[in-house]
Amino acid sequence: MAFDSINPATDEKIDSYEPMSSAQVDEILEQSAAAQRAWARSGFDERARLMRAAAAVLRANPQEYAGLMSAEMGKIYAQGLAEVEKCAWACDYYAEHGAGFLAPEEVSTEAAHSFVTYKPLGVVLAVMPWNFPLWQVFRFAAPALMAGNGALLKHAPNVFGCALLIEEIFRRAGFPEHLFRSLIIDVPQTTVVIHNPLVAAVSITASVGAGRAVAAEAGKALKKCVLELGGSDAFIVLEDADLDKAVATGIVSRFQNSGQSCIAAKRFIVVDAVYAAFERKFVEAVKALKMGDPLEEGVYIGPMARRDLRDGLHRQVQDSVAAGARLLVGGELPEGAGAFYPPSVLTGVREGMPAWSQELFGPVATLIRVADEAAALAVANGTEFGLGGSVWTRDLARGERLAADEIESGAAFVNGMSKSDPRLPFGGIRSSGYGRELSVYGIREFVNVHAVWVDDA
Repeated sequence: MAFDSINPATDEKIDSYEPMSSAQVDEILEQSAAAQRAWARSGFDERARLMRAAAAVLRANPQEYAGLMSAEMGKIYAQGLAEVEKCAWACDYYAEHGAGFLAPEEVSTEAAHSFVTYKPLGVVLAVMPWNFPLWQVFRFAAPALMAGNGALLKHAPNVFGCALLIEEIFRRAGFPEHLFRSLIIDVPQTTVVIHNPLVAAVSITASVGAGRAVAAEAGKALKKCVLELGGSDAFIVLEDADLDKAVATGIVSRFQNSGQSCIAAKRFIVVDAVYAAFERKFVEAVKALKMGDPLEEGVYIGPMARRDLRDGLHRQVQDSVAAGARLLVGGELPEGAGAFYPPSVLTGVREGMPAWSQELFGPVATLIRVADEAAALAVANGTEFGLGGSVWTRDLARGERLAADEIESGAAFVNGMSKSDPRLPFGGIRSSGYGRELSVYGIREFVNVHAVWVDDA
Protein backbone atom coordinates (compact mmCIF):
# COMPACT_ATOMS: atom_id res chain seq x y z
CA MET A 1 0.00 0.00 0.00
CA ALA A 2 1.32 3.41 -0.98
CA PHE A 3 2.20 6.13 1.53
CA ASP A 4 0.09 9.22 0.89
CA SER A 5 1.38 12.68 1.71
CA ILE A 6 -1.50 14.90 2.90
CA ASN A 7 -1.30 18.67 3.32
CA PRO A 8 -2.47 19.12 6.94
CA ALA A 9 -3.69 22.67 6.27
CA THR A 10 -6.06 21.67 3.46
CA ASP A 11 -6.49 17.86 3.73
CA GLU A 12 -5.43 17.66 0.09
CA LYS A 13 -3.22 14.84 -1.18
CA ILE A 14 0.19 16.11 -2.26
CA ASP A 15 1.88 12.93 -3.45
CA SER A 16 2.00 9.19 -3.04
CA TYR A 17 5.05 6.99 -2.49
CA GLU A 18 5.29 3.30 -3.27
CA PRO A 19 7.11 1.28 -0.61
CA MET A 20 10.41 -0.21 -1.64
CA SER A 21 10.55 -3.95 -2.12
CA SER A 22 12.83 -6.16 -0.04
CA ALA A 23 15.06 -6.57 -3.07
CA GLN A 24 15.33 -2.79 -3.54
CA VAL A 25 16.19 -2.29 0.12
CA ASP A 26 18.83 -5.02 0.02
CA GLU A 27 20.40 -3.43 -3.05
CA ILE A 28 20.51 -0.02 -1.36
CA LEU A 29 22.15 -1.51 1.72
CA GLU A 30 24.83 -3.17 -0.43
CA GLN A 31 25.45 0.08 -2.29
CA SER A 32 25.57 2.12 0.91
CA ALA A 33 27.99 -0.27 2.57
CA ALA A 34 30.32 -0.13 -0.44
CA ALA A 35 30.14 3.66 -0.53
CA GLN A 36 30.87 3.88 3.20
CA ARG A 37 33.94 1.65 2.96
CA ALA A 38 35.44 4.03 0.40
CA TRP A 39 34.30 7.09 2.36
CA ALA A 40 35.99 5.81 5.53
CA ARG A 41 39.32 6.04 3.71
CA SER A 42 38.76 9.66 2.74
CA GLY A 43 40.46 12.42 4.69
CA PHE A 44 38.83 15.02 6.90
CA ASP A 45 39.70 17.75 4.42
CA GLU A 46 37.61 16.09 1.71
CA ARG A 47 34.73 15.42 4.09
CA ALA A 48 34.80 19.02 5.28
CA ARG A 49 34.82 20.32 1.70
CA LEU A 50 31.67 18.36 0.87
CA MET A 51 30.01 19.26 4.15
CA ARG A 52 30.50 22.94 3.35
CA ALA A 53 29.10 22.26 -0.11
CA ALA A 54 25.97 20.80 1.51
CA ALA A 55 25.62 23.97 3.57
CA ALA A 56 25.88 26.01 0.37
CA VAL A 57 23.18 23.92 -1.34
CA LEU A 58 20.88 24.47 1.63
CA ARG A 59 21.46 28.22 1.61
CA ALA A 60 20.91 28.41 -2.15
CA ASN A 61 17.43 26.88 -2.00
CA PRO A 62 15.75 27.78 1.32
CA GLN A 63 12.41 28.71 -0.25
CA GLU A 64 12.09 25.31 -1.93
CA TYR A 65 12.88 23.39 1.24
CA ALA A 66 10.75 25.54 3.57
CA GLY A 67 7.85 25.33 1.14
CA LEU A 68 7.95 21.54 1.10
CA MET A 69 7.99 21.40 4.91
CA SER A 70 4.95 23.70 5.00
CA ALA A 71 3.11 21.48 2.53
CA GLU A 72 3.98 18.13 4.10
CA MET A 73 3.66 18.82 7.82
CA GLY A 74 2.27 22.34 8.14
CA LYS A 75 5.40 24.15 9.30
CA ILE A 76 5.16 27.93 9.39
CA TYR A 77 7.11 29.08 6.33
CA ALA A 78 9.33 31.55 8.19
CA GLN A 79 10.19 28.86 10.73
CA GLY A 80 11.03 26.54 7.84
CA LEU A 81 13.50 29.08 6.47
CA ALA A 82 15.14 29.23 9.91
CA GLU A 83 15.29 25.42 10.00
CA VAL A 84 17.11 25.30 6.68
CA GLU A 85 19.70 27.78 7.94
CA LYS A 86 20.18 25.76 11.13
CA CYS A 87 20.91 22.67 9.02
CA ALA A 88 23.51 24.63 7.08
CA TRP A 89 25.03 25.80 10.36
CA ALA A 90 25.40 22.19 11.53
CA CYS A 91 27.16 21.26 8.30
CA ASP A 92 29.57 24.19 8.63
CA TYR A 93 30.15 23.43 12.32
CA TYR A 94 31.23 19.85 11.73
CA ALA A 95 33.24 20.83 8.66
CA GLU A 96 35.22 23.15 10.93
CA HIS A 97 35.49 21.02 14.06
CA GLY A 98 35.11 17.38 12.98
CA ALA A 99 38.79 16.67 12.45
CA GLY A 100 39.68 18.12 15.85
CA PHE A 101 36.91 16.23 17.61
CA LEU A 102 38.21 12.93 16.20
CA ALA A 103 41.94 13.61 16.31
CA PRO A 104 44.05 10.80 17.86
CA GLU A 105 44.70 11.32 21.56
CA GLU A 106 47.99 10.41 23.16
CA VAL A 107 47.80 8.41 26.39
CA SER A 108 50.75 7.95 28.72
CA THR A 109 51.33 4.27 29.57
CA GLU A 110 54.34 2.00 30.04
CA ALA A 111 54.36 1.46 26.26
CA ALA A 112 56.71 3.36 23.99
CA HIS A 113 53.68 4.87 22.31
CA SER A 114 49.96 4.52 23.08
CA PHE A 115 47.01 6.47 21.81
CA VAL A 116 43.28 6.41 21.07
CA THR A 117 41.78 6.80 17.61
CA TYR A 118 38.18 7.25 16.51
CA LYS A 119 37.12 5.07 13.59
CA PRO A 120 33.72 5.04 11.83
CA LEU A 121 31.39 2.19 12.66
CA GLY A 122 29.89 1.76 9.17
CA VAL A 123 26.38 2.44 7.91
CA VAL A 124 24.08 4.01 10.51
CA LEU A 125 20.29 3.82 10.23
CA ALA A 126 18.38 6.92 11.34
CA VAL A 127 14.67 6.63 12.18
CA MET A 128 13.44 10.20 12.20
CA PRO A 129 10.18 12.08 12.97
CA TRP A 130 8.15 14.59 10.99
CA ASN A 131 8.21 17.64 13.28
CA PHE A 132 11.57 19.03 12.11
CA PRO A 133 11.87 17.13 8.84
CA LEU A 134 15.24 18.58 7.85
CA TRP A 135 16.88 19.53 11.15
CA GLN A 136 16.34 16.19 12.88
CA VAL A 137 18.10 14.51 9.97
CA PHE A 138 20.98 16.94 9.55
CA ARG A 139 21.81 17.01 13.25
CA PHE A 140 22.37 13.25 12.90
CA ALA A 141 23.81 13.13 9.40
CA ALA A 142 26.38 15.93 9.60
CA PRO A 143 28.40 14.37 12.46
CA ALA A 144 27.80 10.80 11.28
CA LEU A 145 29.08 11.49 7.77
CA MET A 146 31.91 13.70 9.00
CA ALA A 147 33.07 10.77 11.16
CA GLY A 148 33.29 8.57 8.06
CA ASN A 149 30.03 6.68 8.41
CA GLY A 150 27.33 6.11 5.81
CA ALA A 151 23.71 6.99 6.55
CA LEU A 152 20.34 5.43 5.81
CA LEU A 153 17.21 7.43 6.60
CA LYS A 154 13.84 5.96 7.46
CA HIS A 155 11.77 9.12 7.74
CA ALA A 156 8.18 9.51 8.92
CA PRO A 157 5.78 8.53 6.11
CA ASN A 158 4.08 11.94 5.97
CA VAL A 159 7.41 13.61 5.07
CA PHE A 160 8.85 11.15 2.57
CA GLY A 161 9.12 14.06 0.15
CA CYS A 162 11.53 15.75 2.56
CA ALA A 163 13.42 12.48 2.94
CA LEU A 164 14.07 12.23 -0.78
CA LEU A 165 14.91 15.92 -0.90
CA ILE A 166 17.62 15.49 1.75
CA GLU A 167 19.12 12.67 -0.27
CA GLU A 168 19.14 15.01 -3.27
CA ILE A 169 20.82 17.77 -1.21
CA PHE A 170 23.77 15.51 -0.42
CA ARG A 171 23.89 14.42 -4.05
CA ARG A 172 23.90 18.02 -5.28
CA ALA A 173 26.72 18.78 -2.84
CA GLY A 174 28.88 16.10 -4.45
CA PHE A 175 28.85 13.43 -1.75
CA PRO A 176 29.57 9.93 -3.05
CA GLU A 177 26.59 8.21 -4.62
CA HIS A 178 24.70 5.99 -2.13
CA LEU A 179 26.54 7.32 0.94
CA PHE A 180 23.28 8.86 2.17
CA ARG A 181 20.08 7.13 1.08
CA SER A 182 16.43 7.43 2.06
CA LEU A 183 14.35 4.30 2.48
CA ILE A 184 10.64 4.38 1.64
CA ILE A 185 9.64 1.56 3.98
CA ASP A 186 7.20 0.70 6.76
CA VAL A 187 7.79 -0.39 10.35
CA PRO A 188 8.17 -4.16 9.68
CA GLN A 189 10.72 -3.42 6.95
CA THR A 190 12.56 -1.12 9.33
CA THR A 191 12.96 -3.99 11.79
CA VAL A 192 14.49 -6.11 9.04
CA VAL A 193 16.93 -3.32 8.18
CA ILE A 194 18.01 -2.98 11.83
CA HIS A 195 18.96 -6.65 11.84
CA ASN A 196 20.80 -6.52 8.51
CA PRO A 197 24.53 -7.19 9.08
CA LEU A 198 25.41 -4.20 6.89
CA VAL A 199 23.82 -1.80 9.40
CA ALA A 200 26.23 -0.98 12.22
CA ALA A 201 24.12 1.23 14.51
CA VAL A 202 20.80 3.01 14.91
CA SER A 203 19.70 6.52 15.86
CA ILE A 204 16.07 7.32 16.53
CA THR A 205 14.16 10.46 17.42
CA ALA A 206 10.57 9.53 18.19
CA SER A 207 7.97 8.85 20.85
CA VAL A 208 8.80 6.80 23.92
CA GLY A 209 6.92 3.81 22.52
CA ALA A 210 8.71 3.88 19.18
CA GLY A 211 12.04 4.36 20.93
CA ARG A 212 11.49 1.33 23.13
CA ALA A 213 10.60 -0.79 20.09
CA VAL A 214 13.64 0.27 18.08
CA ALA A 215 15.98 -0.04 21.08
CA ALA A 216 14.69 -3.56 21.70
CA GLU A 217 15.45 -4.59 18.12
CA ALA A 218 18.86 -2.93 18.19
CA GLY A 219 19.56 -4.70 21.47
CA LYS A 220 18.66 -8.07 19.98
CA ALA A 221 21.11 -7.35 17.17
CA LEU A 222 23.76 -6.06 19.62
CA LYS A 223 23.99 -2.72 17.83
CA LYS A 224 24.71 0.70 19.27
CA CYS A 225 21.60 2.85 19.58
CA VAL A 226 21.05 6.53 20.38
CA LEU A 227 17.55 7.51 21.51
CA GLU A 228 16.08 11.02 21.60
CA LEU A 229 12.50 10.59 22.72
CA GLY A 230 9.72 12.60 24.31
CA GLY A 231 9.91 15.42 26.76
CA SER A 232 7.78 17.38 29.19
CA ASP A 233 10.15 20.22 29.87
CA ALA A 234 9.71 22.35 32.97
CA PHE A 235 9.74 26.13 32.69
CA ILE A 236 10.28 27.31 36.27
CA VAL A 237 9.41 30.93 37.06
CA LEU A 238 10.71 32.13 40.42
CA GLU A 239 9.58 35.18 42.37
CA ASP A 240 12.43 37.39 41.13
CA ALA A 241 12.05 36.54 37.43
CA ASP A 242 11.73 39.14 34.68
CA LEU A 243 8.12 38.25 33.87
CA ASP A 244 7.94 40.06 30.55
CA LYS A 245 11.02 38.26 29.25
CA ALA A 246 9.84 34.95 30.69
CA VAL A 247 6.43 35.27 29.04
CA ALA A 248 7.83 36.33 25.66
CA THR A 249 10.33 33.47 25.64
CA GLY A 250 7.80 31.00 27.01
CA ILE A 251 5.41 31.75 24.16
CA VAL A 252 8.09 30.92 21.61
CA SER A 253 9.27 27.87 23.53
CA ARG A 254 5.77 26.43 23.83
CA PHE A 255 4.12 27.44 20.56
CA GLN A 256 6.75 27.52 17.83
CA ASN A 257 6.29 24.70 15.32
CA SER A 258 2.67 24.68 16.54
CA GLY A 259 3.88 23.21 19.82
CA GLN A 260 5.20 20.07 18.13
CA SER A 261 8.65 19.87 19.66
CA CYS A 262 10.13 17.39 22.10
CA ILE A 263 12.12 20.12 23.83
CA ALA A 264 9.32 22.70 23.98
CA ALA A 265 8.42 24.18 27.35
CA LYS A 266 5.33 22.19 28.30
CA ARG A 267 4.89 22.67 32.05
CA PHE A 268 5.06 26.28 33.26
CA ILE A 269 5.75 25.93 36.97
CA VAL A 270 5.25 29.33 38.60
CA VAL A 271 5.70 30.25 42.26
CA ASP A 272 2.73 31.69 44.06
CA ALA A 273 4.20 35.16 44.54
CA VAL A 274 4.11 35.95 40.80
CA TYR A 275 1.63 33.40 39.49
CA ALA A 276 -1.33 35.75 38.96
CA ALA A 277 0.75 38.28 37.03
CA PHE A 278 2.42 35.59 34.94
CA GLU A 279 -0.90 33.94 34.09
CA ARG A 280 -2.44 37.23 33.00
CA LYS A 281 0.48 38.21 30.78
CA PHE A 282 0.83 34.72 29.34
CA VAL A 283 -2.85 34.33 28.44
CA GLU A 284 -2.89 37.76 26.82
CA ALA A 285 0.08 36.76 24.69
CA VAL A 286 -1.51 33.45 23.70
CA LYS A 287 -4.73 35.18 22.64
CA ALA A 288 -2.66 37.36 20.29
CA LEU A 289 -1.25 34.36 18.39
CA LYS A 290 -2.69 34.06 14.90
CA MET A 291 -3.67 30.61 13.61
CA GLY A 292 -4.03 29.84 9.92
CA ASP A 293 -2.31 29.05 6.62
CA PRO A 294 1.38 28.34 7.36
CA LEU A 295 2.35 30.19 4.19
CA GLU A 296 0.56 33.38 5.26
CA GLU A 297 2.70 36.13 6.76
CA GLY A 298 1.90 36.87 10.40
CA VAL A 299 0.52 33.40 11.15
CA TYR A 300 2.28 31.73 14.09
CA ILE A 301 0.14 28.62 14.64
CA GLY A 302 -0.25 26.36 11.63
CA PRO A 303 -2.00 23.01 11.50
CA MET A 304 -0.73 20.05 13.42
CA ALA A 305 0.96 17.49 11.21
CA ARG A 306 -1.96 15.05 11.04
CA ARG A 307 -5.60 14.95 12.07
CA ASP A 308 -5.12 11.88 14.26
CA LEU A 309 -2.42 13.73 16.23
CA ARG A 310 -4.72 16.74 16.61
CA ASP A 311 -7.57 14.54 17.81
CA GLY A 312 -5.31 12.74 20.29
CA LEU A 313 -4.18 16.05 21.77
CA HIS A 314 -7.78 17.18 22.11
CA ARG A 315 -8.64 14.01 24.04
CA GLN A 316 -5.79 14.73 26.47
CA VAL A 317 -7.14 18.23 27.01
CA GLN A 318 -10.72 17.02 27.44
CA ASP A 319 -9.69 14.29 29.88
CA SER A 320 -7.70 16.81 31.93
CA VAL A 321 -10.67 19.20 32.04
CA ALA A 322 -12.97 16.35 33.03
CA ALA A 323 -10.61 15.63 35.92
CA GLY A 324 -10.77 19.24 37.14
CA ALA A 325 -8.35 21.32 35.04
CA ARG A 326 -9.59 24.65 33.65
CA LEU A 327 -9.14 26.05 30.17
CA LEU A 328 -8.12 29.71 30.17
CA VAL A 329 -8.09 29.94 26.37
CA GLY A 330 -8.57 27.58 23.43
CA GLY A 331 -9.39 23.91 23.75
CA GLU A 332 -12.11 23.78 21.10
CA LEU A 333 -11.84 21.99 17.76
CA PRO A 334 -12.28 24.42 14.86
CA GLU A 335 -14.59 23.63 12.00
CA GLY A 336 -13.42 23.22 8.43
CA ALA A 337 -10.50 21.60 6.65
CA GLY A 338 -7.12 20.96 8.16
CA ALA A 339 -5.63 19.57 11.36
CA PHE A 340 -5.78 22.86 13.23
CA TYR A 341 -5.83 23.15 17.01
CA PRO A 342 -6.02 26.57 18.69
CA PRO A 343 -3.29 27.73 21.06
CA SER A 344 -4.57 26.71 24.47
CA VAL A 345 -3.74 27.18 28.14
CA LEU A 346 -4.69 24.84 30.99
CA THR A 347 -4.50 25.67 34.67
CA GLY A 348 -5.53 23.87 37.84
CA VAL A 349 -3.62 20.83 36.63
CA ARG A 350 -3.00 18.17 39.24
CA GLU A 351 -1.26 14.84 39.52
CA GLY A 352 -3.14 12.08 37.72
CA MET A 353 -4.32 14.25 34.83
CA PRO A 354 -2.96 13.69 31.30
CA ALA A 355 -1.72 17.30 31.27
CA TRP A 356 0.36 16.53 34.37
CA SER A 357 2.02 13.25 33.46
CA GLN A 358 1.80 12.92 29.67
CA GLU A 359 3.55 14.81 26.92
CA LEU A 360 1.17 17.25 25.21
CA PHE A 361 2.65 17.35 21.71
CA GLY A 362 0.88 20.37 20.32
CA PRO A 363 -0.07 23.99 21.07
CA VAL A 364 -1.23 23.51 24.67
CA ALA A 365 0.52 25.08 27.66
CA THR A 366 0.06 23.81 31.21
CA LEU A 367 0.31 26.34 34.07
CA ILE A 368 1.11 24.87 37.48
CA ARG A 369 1.02 27.03 40.62
CA VAL A 370 3.45 26.10 43.40
CA ALA A 371 4.39 27.58 46.77
CA ASP A 372 8.12 28.12 46.38
CA GLU A 373 11.40 27.02 44.83
CA ALA A 374 11.45 23.66 46.59
CA ALA A 375 7.95 22.83 45.39
CA ALA A 376 8.82 23.96 41.87
CA LEU A 377 11.80 21.60 41.75
CA ALA A 378 9.72 18.71 43.08
CA VAL A 379 7.16 19.17 40.30
CA ALA A 380 9.82 19.76 37.63
CA ASN A 381 11.64 16.55 38.50
CA GLY A 382 8.51 14.52 39.20
CA THR A 383 8.19 13.20 35.66
CA GLU A 384 9.30 10.17 33.68
CA PHE A 385 10.95 12.52 31.18
CA GLY A 386 14.24 14.36 31.41
CA LEU A 387 15.10 16.14 28.18
CA GLY A 388 15.45 19.85 28.94
CA GLY A 389 14.24 22.56 31.25
CA SER A 390 14.71 26.19 32.22
CA VAL A 391 14.64 28.38 35.30
CA TRP A 392 13.87 32.09 35.40
CA THR A 393 15.43 34.33 38.04
CA ARG A 394 17.38 37.59 38.23
CA ASP A 395 19.78 35.93 40.69
CA LEU A 396 22.19 34.32 38.21
CA ALA A 397 24.13 32.43 40.87
CA ARG A 398 20.87 30.93 42.11
CA GLY A 399 19.81 30.05 38.59
CA GLU A 400 23.12 28.45 37.75
CA ARG A 401 23.04 26.36 40.92
CA LEU A 402 19.54 25.10 40.16
CA ALA A 403 20.34 24.39 36.52
CA ALA A 404 23.57 22.59 37.28
CA ASP A 405 22.67 20.72 40.46
CA GLU A 406 18.90 20.46 40.89
CA ILE A 407 17.08 20.16 37.55
CA GLU A 408 17.18 16.55 36.38
CA SER A 409 17.51 16.61 32.60
CA GLY A 410 19.91 16.42 29.71
CA ALA A 411 20.12 20.21 29.56
CA ALA A 412 18.99 23.15 31.65
CA PHE A 413 18.85 26.82 30.71
CA VAL A 414 18.84 29.93 32.89
CA ASN A 415 16.71 32.79 31.55
CA GLY A 416 16.56 31.15 28.14
CA MET A 417 14.49 28.56 26.30
CA SER A 418 15.54 24.95 25.91
CA LYS A 419 16.88 24.38 22.40
CA SER A 420 19.32 22.33 20.40
CA ASP A 421 22.61 23.90 19.34
CA PRO A 422 25.44 22.27 17.34
CA ARG A 423 27.92 23.47 19.97
CA LEU A 424 26.19 21.74 22.90
CA PRO A 425 25.30 18.08 23.52
CA PHE A 426 21.63 17.27 23.03
CA GLY A 427 19.78 14.36 24.61
CA GLY A 428 17.98 13.24 27.72
CA ILE A 429 17.68 10.86 30.62
CA ARG A 430 14.99 8.45 31.79
CA SER A 431 12.16 8.10 29.25
CA SER A 432 13.62 10.91 27.17
CA GLY A 433 16.26 8.48 25.95
CA TYR A 434 20.01 8.03 26.11
CA GLY A 435 23.07 8.98 24.14
CA ARG A 436 23.84 12.42 22.79
CA GLU A 437 23.62 14.27 19.51
CA LEU A 438 25.58 17.37 18.44
CA SER A 439 28.87 18.84 19.73
CA VAL A 440 31.90 16.62 20.29
CA TYR A 441 29.76 14.08 22.14
CA GLY A 442 27.44 13.58 19.19
CA ILE A 443 30.16 12.88 16.63
CA ARG A 444 31.73 10.34 18.99
CA GLU A 445 28.53 8.31 19.43
CA PHE A 446 28.97 6.39 16.19
CA VAL A 447 32.68 5.66 16.21
CA ASN A 448 34.88 2.86 17.45
CA VAL A 449 36.99 4.28 20.26
CA HIS A 450 40.08 2.34 19.31
CA ALA A 451 43.09 1.97 21.63
CA VAL A 452 46.55 1.40 20.12
CA TRP A 453 49.54 0.24 22.23
CA VAL A 454 53.03 0.15 20.69
CA ASP A 455 56.22 -0.94 22.47
CA ASP A 456 59.84 -1.22 21.43
CA ALA A 457 60.76 -4.23 19.33
